[in-house]
Amino acid sequence: MSSNKNFSSETSERYSRAIFELANEKNELEKVEKNIKDLLNIYNFNNDLDNFVKNPTLSIDIQLKALNIFSKSLNFSRLFQNFLSTLAVKRRLFFLKKILQSFVKLSSKNKGELNAQLISSKNLSLDEIKNISNELSSVIGSEISFDYKVDQSLIGGFKMQLGSLLIDTSIKNRLKKYEQIMLEN
Repeated sequence: MSSNKNFSSETSERYSRAIFELANEKNELEKVEKNIKDLLNIYNFNNDLDNFVKNPTLSIDIQLKALNIFSKSLNFSRLFQNFLSTLAVKRRLFFLKKILQSFVKLSSKNKGELNAQLISSKNLSLDEIKNISNELSSVIGSEISFDYKVDQSLIGGFKMQLGSLLIDTSIKNRLKKYEQIMLEN
């Protein structure tokens, strides 16, 4: 690890590597990965979960009870439930989103998948994101998974970053280009 990484990144990577290795050892990697992706999806679209995770005033007991109910309702594996409980007990729940994201990257890298970032001006359904991923995967010849975000300031269109390749079809970008042309003339 490089010395310029911050504490939260290092901590997140350690915990994600730990759950990855444990799930792999217990032959539950696929189930845990699904659990993590489901939780990350909920996390991305639910501010209440973010508020719960980042609330330092909640006792460990309250966090454990809530996580237990949450885990059972989402049918999380016992291994992943225990992992979430460990994060609560160790007071590392604050890093949950980074840990989940780090796990997804680690898992994708292990499978030989490429990660890309997709930012659209409107909410896309999971099917639309899958279709974009499948189309791009067939062109590139490697499976691609997206970190998906919505940015309404794009006005229309989308931005996609795959490694050093950036595709920006947003109206915001076009307007910026026109503005620059007008200022140069």
